[in-house]
Amino acid sequence: MGIPAGNAENGKKVFMQKCAQCHPIEKGARHKVGPNLHGVVGRKSGSIGDYKYTDANKSKGVTWTEDALFEYLENPKKYIPGTKMVFAGIKKAEERADVIAFLKSAK
Repeated sequence: MGIPAGNAENGKKVFMQKCAQCHPIEKGARHKVGPNLHGVVGRKSGSIGDYKYTDANKSKGVTWTEDALFEYLENPKKYIPGTKMVFAGIKKAEERADVIAFLKSAK
């Protein structure tokens, strides 16, 4: 199937509605309930030293590629059993692709 082409502007809207209450995206911003997602694309799971990740997240050992994020964002608890993230996921493929495009564009 592949990942649909994402739209960063649409992704920003989805991020603000579904993600921003728990995750900051601005460079240098303090973590909230979830870690700061600035620069997450290409980063290894559980790798920010000053955020307390679950053992499940740290031991997953995934690099957050577009493919990995696309699958994770659909159902976080299925992708990383034992994660503390309570978010149910983003079911629409287009919205997941848009969020990924936004995450990649965040400077």
